[in-house]
Amino acid sequence: MSPLAGISSAYAPRFAEFAFEPAFTAAVDQHVAEIRERLAATTSGLIPRPPHREDLADYAIGFLDALTEIDWREPVGHDYAVCRLTAITWLVRHHGLLQGG
Repeated sequence: MSPLAGISSAYAPRFAEFAFEPAFTAAVDQHVAEIRERLAATTSGLIPRPPHREDLADYAIGFLDALTEIDWREPVGHDYAVCRLTAITWLVRHHGLLQGG
């Protein structure tokens, strides 16, 4: 399974929490913006371009590697990593990055 597919499978259920956790929703939104900024640092304009699947996958692999190095375990609530992984999932779903391969 690709890293983006694995993350999406694990963190898409967190989208249901958006309905009753406005702080979580806002945090994920901020993470989405930061990831977009990191991946498209050389582009300009008001509307960010969709991330390239390969770029987001490389970013996700690096992030997962860092979590492994610190022996991270998913908490019951929302920490930085949960917000970041949910943001990756949102980008994947919003831009259809798993479609067609």
